[in-house]
Amino acid sequence: MRADRVFAYGATAGLIGDRILGDPRRGHPVAAFGRAAAAVERALWRDDRARGLLHTAVCAGGAAAAGLLAARAVRSRPAAARVALTAAATWAVVGGTSLGREARAIGGALAAGDVEVARERLPHLCGRDPHSLDGQQMARAVVESVAENTSDAVVGALVWGAVAGVPGLLAFRAVNTLDAMVGHRSPRHLRYGWASARLDDLAGWPGARLTALAAVAAGPDRRGAVRAWRADAAAHPSPNAGPVEASFAGALGVRLGGTLAYGGRVEHRAVLNGAAGRPVEVADIERAVRLSRRVTWLSLGVCVAARTLIARRAGGPHPTTGTTNIPGTTGRIGKEGRG
Repeated sequence: MRADRVFAYGATAGLIGDRILGDPRRGHPVAAFGRAAAAVERALWRDDRARGLLHTAVCAGGAAAAGLLAARAVRSRPAAARVALTAAATWAVVGGTSLGREARAIGGALAAGDVEVARERLPHLCGRDPHSLDGQQMARAVVESVAENTSDAVVGALVWGAVAGVPGLLAFRAVNTLDAMVGHRSPRHLRYGWASARLDDLAGWPGARLTALAAVAAGPDRRGAVRAWRADAAAHPSPNAGPVEASFAGALGVRLGGTLAYGGRVEHRAVLNGAAGRPVEVADIERAVRLSRRVTWLSLGVCVAARTLIARRAGGPHPTTGTTNIPGTTGRIGKEGRG
């Protein structure tokens, strides 16, 4: 079986597995990677960029190497083994179901008027200070987190899986996790996490654009999504979260962005879709989750189609790795406030 078909069947099975099973309560591979990365940080940490670069290389490179070894181990086995490996890797690295569950749990608490329960659950989804937010602000934070993490926790992984198979899936998730752990502007990580943050910007660039395009195609207001993306995305401090959050804001007809608080640090960000949008309501959380799911499946279709096209033009799977030749939570789902 050609590598493009292995990816198509495996990635689809992995997403279905995530949809049915979600993340395990214990023993999640991403959590295991996070513990290993934390141990590497304890051994390497110095307040300089060179040590942070070494940390990124060891952790992300190790994840990519593990994926490469696993892919080679099943290279000569029946196609079902390669599909199963791709499915397992996809399930391990995507987090769409857990993202939706957490968002809906907070939305349910807000709908019931239980703001304190919502505040207790918000740190599972994003890094904001929940005690500084009222109900409406928490609803806005949830919608923003659903948008951003649709790219970070799902679509970005699918893109790199299409490019590089299992090694791409694992490497992307490793880079994304490292950014959540050290790629933020704290005194400890301002220099040490610089390499992880910049690598995450590079790795997340194609997935963010695909997420934004899919939100335009799958959203209820296509013109609004395009308008908000074009007008407001560049004003966001993140080069990848900007297009994603702006397109979601326009597609849903709401305003995102504005003043945010992270552990005592306040940021005043540009308002996304401010001219045409309305304030986020609790009901918009469910709308955002549904849009996220449509974006996920549409993005999978695009990735499968792109990999198939590339494989045909490049002459089939790579003879060594099985990947296509391309010519010349650490405890919470979301990651915000990064450097």
